[in-house]
Amino acid sequence: MTTDNDSLKLINTVEELRYYLIQALKIEHATIPPYLTALYSLKSGSNLEAFHIIRAVAVEEMLHLTLVANVLNAVGGSLQSTLTAPDFIPTYPTYLPTGSTDFKVGLSKFSPETIETFLNIERAKEVAEDQPLVVSRTLRECLLTILNYDPTYTFYSIGLFYAEIVRGLYALHKEMGDALFCGNPDRQITPQYYYNGGGDIIPVTDLNSAIKALKVIQEQGEGSRAGAVYDAERQISHYFRFQQLLLGQFYVVNSDDPTNSDLPDHPTGKTFTVDWDAVYPLKCNAKLSDYKPEDSELYAAAQEFQQSYSNFLAEIEYAFDGHPEALIPAVGGMFRLKEQANLLIRNPIPSLEGVNAAPIFRLD
Repeated sequence: MTTDNDSLKLINTVEELRYYLIQALKIEHATIPPYLTALYSLKSGSNLEAFHIIRAVAVEEMLHLTLVANVLNAVGGSLQSTLTAPDFIPTYPTYLPTGSTDFKVGLSKFSPETIETFLNIERAKEVAEDQPLVVSRTLRECLLTILNYDPTYTFYSIGLFYAEIVRGLYALHKEMGDALFCGNPDRQITPQYYYNGGGDIIPVTDLNSAIKALKVIQEQGEGSRAGAVYDAERQISHYFRFQQLLLGQFYVVNSDDPTNSDLPDHPTGKTFTVDWDAVYPLKCNAKLSDYKPEDSELYAAAQEFQQSYSNFLAEIEYAFDGHPEALIPAVGGMFRLKEQANLLIRNPIPSLEGVNAAPIFRLD
C-alpha cells in the first residue's frame, strides 16, 4: 500500500486500467437514481423547464455509461456481473469526491437544496495535477475506491480521476501500441444501437477514439474543465444547465460564456419561473422498511419498482456485454420506470405525516 502523491501513477497495467474503468461505470451510474428521483417528484404539467433539463442530463449520464463501457470493451475488459454486482448501486446517501469537501449525494425531491447538490456533483474542481489524491474528509470509504490504497483515500475530484485514466491510456499505448485495444469490435455500441439523445456515441477501436470518448464525458459533465459553459459540440454542460433552475433564466448559445465574461454566471436568455411547491413530498433516501407492513400495497409497489430497476441494469449490462442491439429497448425502459414510480410518489406513507413514498433503487 502506498500514499505517495508525488510519484503517483495509479494505472500501470491493463488490469489496473480495467479496474478504474469499472469504477468510472459506478460513478456515472451513481448520479442516475438521484436525478430520476428529483424528476419523478415533479407534479405532472408543472415545471416543464426543470423536467426537460433533468431528463436531458439523465440521458447524457446514460451516454457516459455507454462510452465508458465502449472503452472497457475496447481494452479487453468484461462487463459481465458488473452492473448487476451487489455493490454497483450505492447505498444512498453516498459520498462523491468533489474538491476540498466531501458531500453526500442522496435521493430527494426536486428542491433548491437538491439542485445545489446536483451543482456540487457537476462542479469542476482544479488542483495541482501531482496531488490528485486526498484523505477522505469524512474518513469514510468513498464510492470511488483506490486500488491497493488506504480505503480512506479518494480522488480530489472526478475530473482528476478521469485525467488519470487518460494518462494511463497514453502510457500503456506507448508501451503496448495498438495491442492495447484487443477487444472485439463487435462488442462496441455504435450509433445505430444507441438511444437518440444525449450526444453522439463513439465506437472505441484505438487510442484516438478512446480519448475522444472520455473527453465527451469530461466536457459534458462531472469531469468538465472549470468554468466551461459549453462542450466541443456547443452543448451546455451539466453544471450550467442545473444553474439555470436556480437563476430562473436560460443561457444563450454562442452568447453567454462565463469564461469570457466580466460578469460570470449571468445568463441573458429567456426567463422562467420555477414552482418549488409543485412537487410531491417524497421520503428522502427511502428504504423498503419504510413501507411496512410487508403485506401493504406500498411495500409491494416499492418491491416492484426495485425489481424493475434491477432488470433495467441487467438489460444494459447484457447490451454492453456483447449484445449491442439490446441497448435501445433497454434505455427506453429507464423512462418506462416512471409509470411504476407514480404508484409510489402519489401515496402518503401512513406512518409519516406529510411524507409520500419514493422509489427504492437498492434493497438494503
